[in-house]
Amino acid sequence: MPLFQYKAMDTSGKFIQGSLDASNSSDLENRLEKMGMDLVTFKQKEPGVDILGRNKVGRRDLINFSFYLEQLSHAGVPILEGLSDLRNGEENATFRDVISGVIEAIEGGYTFSQALGIYPKIFDDIFISLIKVGERSGKMSEVLVDITYTLKWQDELLAKAKKIMMYPLVTGSLIMAVILFMMIFVVPDIMQAIVSLGGVIPLETQALIAVSNFLVNFWYLVIAAPFLVSFLLRYLYKNNPKVRFKLDRLLLKIWLFGSVNEKIKISRFTRYFALMFASGITVLDAINLSKTVVSNSVLEDGIDRAWQQISEGNSISESFKNIGIFPPLVIRMLRVGESSGEMDKSLSNVSYFFDRDINDSIDKMEPIIQTALMATIGIIVLWLAMSVMGPIYDTIGTIDF
Repeated sequence: MPLFQYKAMDTSGKFIQGSLDASNSSDLENRLEKMGMDLVTFKQKEPGVDILGRNKVGRRDLINFSFYLEQLSHAGVPILEGLSDLRNGEENATFRDVISGVIEAIEGGYTFSQALGIYPKIFDDIFISLIKVGERSGKMSEVLVDITYTLKWQDELLAKAKKIMMYPLVTGSLIMAVILFMMIFVVPDIMQAIVSLGGVIPLETQALIAVSNFLVNFWYLVIAAPFLVSFLLRYLYKNNPKVRFKLDRLLLKIWLFGSVNEKIKISRFTRYFALMFASGITVLDAINLSKTVVSNSVLEDGIDRAWQQISEGNSISESFKNIGIFPPLVIRMLRVGESSGEMDKSLSNVSYFFDRDINDSIDKMEPIIQTALMATIGIIVLWLAMSVMGPIYDTIGTIDF
């Protein structure tokens, strides 16, 4: 049953807040009346998410879910029995409740795919569509194998990216914190001593004094600025389509990361497209569903335009070529797939090539990022040294011994 958060009034006129399982709003109201309370307001709680709306079921949970379900399905165990076994062995309490809800829905007459659709925050449209294909084709175990492989690929890629970014983020944050401390507490005293020596203050020292004074007076703005900018960009990205389109275009063009980001999204699209095409979904439906995995409005717009051209009778390869977004390799393999009648194999080759290229690019990123970080730190330290030591040497040079 859905979980509702409610606000009710008891017989003494006191407001009470809580949560209660109920079939619908009428059932909730009836249950509260039996408890001696009148319903005031209510809100259905999204299953599988916390109070901030974040998903409490991770990709690792989904990998284990699809893997073990595939093993049980391959062994001939019925879905309902397999789900019961998974529920009993599930350590994540939230996911265990979700599996219980899926079992109850199936026992109530839902199909497996319909039961998963109750939890859209956990099982996305593509996951549900592929399960639906498995139901219709009778190849549930094969579909679950493909789902498990794709989820593992995404998890490994994300883990590698996090590992590469962790060192620069931690090291850079610590060093910038030390520099910020020096600018606020150490540099002002040194600059005061330098100014008291007299003489001409060089430009780099004037800049250091200006930056130090700004940080002393507005340090809270400097600390808060990254969080405010991040919040503002997230808000605009979510609520303003024009801003989202521009930011998505920037994410595809930005130095070092843009090319890899584009390859990841195209690889994800071709992988799901091939998977659904091989499972029997029509080309138009496969494209329409696969575009949701790219998570980039620029690519989604291009895929929409290609979908429109295909629906009007154009070939798949020409339609994607006309939008001018996808690399020549993708267009070439689409053309090969059309001529050979093996579109899924051609797209799988694209995905394999991009996956290998992505792994190589990510491995090359680490030394580049570390070198750029050290170079930036070196420039800052050199600026500090020149700004402090330059005027001192100039003053010493004017002393007549």
